[in-house]
Amino acid sequence: MRSTMQTRGHALADGQVLIIREAVETDAPEALAFANATSRESSFLSFGAGEFGFTEPQERAFIRECAASDTHLFIVGLIDDTLVSLLSFTPGARPRHRHAGEFGLSVRRPYWGMGIGSFMLDALLTWAQRDEMITKINLRVRSDNARAIALYERKGFVVEGTLTRAVRIDGQYYDDLLMGKAV
Repeated sequence: MRSTMQTRGHALADGQVLIIREAVETDAPEALAFANATSRESSFLSFGAGEFGFTEPQERAFIRECAASDTHLFIVGLIDDTLVSLLSFTPGARPRHRHAGEFGLSVRRPYWGMGIGSFMLDALLTWAQRDEMITKINLRVRSDNARAIALYERKGFVVEGTLTRAVRIDGQYYDDLLMGKAV
């Protein structure tokens, strides 16, 4: 049975309100623009500028797939109707791995340090605790992304391993930490 996520508002320290809700198909153009913008703002993503590679029909299909699935989640964070954060959770494809999945989270740079990532992660954890199938959440994070690692540790994620030389940017290699949390 699909666990739905309730739309919620969260007051930020500066008085703005962050609205977190599940993505809908009409979010596809803005989600693609968001991906292109964040890829220019941070080297911590798994893709660089111009590398995201989804078309609008593909993004719409992904959103539909998430909405129809018992074990996928795609949520957006909005401030004044502006997309400021995305989080997607995808479970393993095979039955033996379907109880666990990996998420990706990004926040637009002008909104860093406002607690948005924490609220988005709380929404994922709450959803996962209600889902009958999901019992483990995993992530990959670059080992030099100290702020993200600190957030994940505060939320109870632990380092389970390291992938050395997992990322290569301009000839420089970076390690990825594998982190996980049982829910």
